[in-house]
Amino acid sequence: MDLKVTCYDVADGIATVTLNRPERLNAWTGRMHAEYRWIMAAADADPKVRVVIVTGAGRAFCAGADTRALEGHVSKGGYDPGTPAEMARPGHGVRPEFDAFFAWHFGLTKPVIAAINGPAAGVGFALACYADLRYAAAGAKLTTAHGRLNLPAEYGLSWLLPRIIGLTRANDILLTSRKFLAEEALSMGLVNAVLPGETLLAEVRRAAGDLIATVSPGALASTRAQIYADLHRSVGESVLDSEERLEHMMKEPDFAEGVAALVEKRPPRWQS
Repeated sequence: MDLKVTCYDVADGIATVTLNRPERLNAWTGRMHAEYRWIMAAADADPKVRVVIVTGAGRAFCAGADTRALEGHVSKGGYDPGTPAEMARPGHGVRPEFDAFFAWHFGLTKPVIAAINGPAAGVGFALACYADLRYAAAGAKLTTAHGRLNLPAEYGLSWLLPRIIGLTRANDILLTSRKFLAEEALSMGLVNAVLPGETLLAEVRRAAGDLIATVSPGALASTRAQIYADLHRSVGESVLDSEERLEHMMKEPDFAEGVAALVEKRPPRWQS
């Protein structure tokens, strides 16, 4: 795909996805949606990619839906996603619950880290919430935004946010659509850390590098799959699944390598 409003780079096992409309604070469009899905499908299928970082160009992460697109919805009298009929389908086919906008992140095989370098509103806020880990620049402003536009909580946030930060705090954020800063998000448990803006991406890359160096690809994929499947099943089902995975994964070369690295007190050299 010809990338016009996003950038995609792979280096040292890390795929970096950059929303790239800095003059519009990386406001979301149908084109951006299509490109983002294509990139995520490519990253998930690429054996060279171990971790995915999502961030924004310039001073914003994503300011939400583009105001011009919103005006278009008004003039057309309804919602027009502005996306092509056929789009990439990353994360689909794992569980029926995941085959929906943004919920497909749960079906990916590789960790996704959001580097929230600036304002994240509306769909940009939702995008960050669907990442596995979130790091925010100090002072970054966050908001769901939907209430001020006579819209519902979007993209499953009414399901997801209470599971991240608890019902009481999620109700505050969802019902008021108020703006809050990264520092408050940290106190809620919504982000993993707040970092200086000038070092944010470097620190996130370091965290991604630590994942790559210390955790096997198979363990990352398996644990991630367990986490999101467990949101939809019982504890007994979770235990049985973990036992089946344990039996299978202990026969893999990376289990033997992990044991050898532990015994020899050296960094592991993953074979997968």
